[in-house]
Amino acid sequence: MQTIYVDGTYLENNPTYGVEDSPWKAQQILSIIRKNQLNPRSICEIGCGAGEILSQLQLSLPEHVRFQGYDISPQAIQLSQQRRNQNLSFACEDITKKEIDFFDILLCIDVFEHVEDYLNFLRQLRPKSKYKIFHIPLDMSAQFVLRAEPILWMRENVGHIHYFMKETALWALKDAGYNILDYCYTAEHVDRPKSFKARSLSLPRKILHAIAPDVTVRLLGGYSLLVLAES
Repeated sequence: MQTIYVDGTYLENNPTYGVEDSPWKAQQILSIIRKNQLNPRSICEIGCGAGEILSQLQLSLPEHVRFQGYDISPQAIQLSQQRRNQNLSFACEDITKKEIDFFDILLCIDVFEHVEDYLNFLRQLRPKSKYKIFHIPLDMSAQFVLRAEPILWMRENVGHIHYFMKETALWALKDAGYNILDYCYTAEHVDRPKSFKARSLSLPRKILHAIAPDVTVRLLGGYSLLVLAES
């Protein structure tokens, strides 16, 4: 499955590499960093894609913070080079097979649902940083299972091969040896719906989530989980 990130298939299916979503994702990351009063001097991102999340974070964090992005896709790293600067760099590396510097925060944003042996992958990330921030799509909802098409679309077009709900996502991190410090739902499909179906569900999701967040996410989907952890 990981060959799609190396041979250009993923780029063909996703020519922007999700750059348009990066400012929103960066704001979620900044929110949990500030909420937990973290003051990082170095941040790396595993599976950085075109590098726009790190570029957006750099605009909001102190000038001295060092940023490093890693991705196994040569196409992604080629796209990232236009964002490179003195404190922001990128490398085409599989960091599970190479020693890297120790960072204050490691970002793993919408990544491990793509990885075949995700538990081993998560364990290999543990010694790379003090804190980890994960963003995990919650694909396993009643609505998505009944319709099937959303899950199949995510497999065929963006390479999701594992599907989580909140509880199984948190248990995956715990099973890999992480201590969960904080987590919250994020609502990209509510805040930024991209299709008619997503727009039609946006208001019901928002109203019901204010009353019963866990039930809403399990029934209607459209949310992800943002997690701050340490190991």
